[in-house]
Amino acid sequence: MKFIHTSDWHIGRQFHNVSLLDDQAHVLKQVIQHLRDEDADALIIAGDIYDRSVPPAAAVALLDDVFQRIGIELNMPIILIPGNHDSAERLGFAAKQLRETGLYILSDLDKSDKAVVLTGKSGISVNFYGIAYNDPEQTRHAFDDDSIKTHNQAHTFLCQRISNNPAFDTNANNVLISHCFVNGAQACESERPLSIGGADNVDYAPMQVFDYVALGHLHSPQFKGDEKIRYSGSLLKYSFSEVKQKKSITCIEVDQQGVFTHRLLPLTPKHDMRILEGELDDLLLANDKNPNDYLLIRLSDKHAILDAMGKLRAVYPNVLHLEKIGLQHNSELQTLKREHHKRSELAMFNDFFQQTMGTKLSEKQQAALRTTIASLQEVKPSL
Repeated sequence: MKFIHTSDWHIGRQFHNVSLLDDQAHVLKQVIQHLRDEDADALIIAGDIYDRSVPPAAAVALLDDVFQRIGIELNMPIILIPGNHDSAERLGFAAKQLRETGLYILSDLDKSDKAVVLTGKSGISVNFYGIAYNDPEQTRHAFDDDSIKTHNQAHTFLCQRISNNPAFDTNANNVLISHCFVNGAQACESERPLSIGGADNVDYAPMQVFDYVALGHLHSPQFKGDEKIRYSGSLLKYSFSEVKQKKSITCIEVDQQGVFTHRLLPLTPKHDMRILEGELDDLLLANDKNPNDYLLIRLSDKHAILDAMGKLRAVYPNVLHLEKIGLQHNSELQTLKREHHKRSELAMFNDFFQQTMGTKLSEKQQAALRTTIASLQEVKPSL
């Protein structure tokens, strides 16, 4: 059997007030093409389908179109769980009815020990269990267990509830889908913290009873504790802390002996996300091959520049953030301020005129400006 593991679509996300919906549609077409090319038996989505609990209408329309193409046109089952960005109640609407169409939304904690059994074209069956994102209060309330006080206790309880169920067959192919932060895994800036001070972390040990664990929440493809406990990562780069990551989805194959293997299937963004650093003039003349990428630019110029963002966007239209690292050191700033106060009004206006008009003041203009400055300095304030 072969299935695709993905997560953290975050449909409807905005980045620096720029909608990423077109970028998400672009990469979701690639997901569909991978499903077709691999002739996969199922798609698994490990949470954070939407970017917020009440998604915009356009995000809902995009997901509807994607599920139509996968579930109906490809006739492929989809199993998903809510993540911490999703509303389990909204995402789980009509889940019972949708099961008849091959869309399995595993949003109920009290049903997390019930498997979705899928059989691939090769005749191999896999039992899928889903633990929707939850906090300790939800789990404590759902099972009336006051001993559950932390994320780790809640997640361990739910994993053991599955493995201790008499229906759980250790000789079968068992897959867990979960949205959580495994202790020690690598995080980045774009992931919403589940709690403060690492209290959201869970241990990987209770998950080792499963043959494969399809994780969501962290945006970098990685495994933790055991190679079978894997994050697929997000579809796109959602912060500049992710610029070095290569995005992908994970293809999982199960053979007749129950051996699970994985491959990463690459995704190519419509606009990459990069960080450029250097002096303004060098960046403007760099002849960059991908000027439409989403950019964070760090200017190393040590002097003030008039309308730096406007000049950069004339060449790089998708500059989203600008840092002036050449002016950020306090000692340099104080020096600049002291030098600034030493300069005359004429010198400062000359700089302003040159940056604005592209040429220096003529001798005649400088003479007129000296006269104007002198007359202003002679004016006494009225009482």
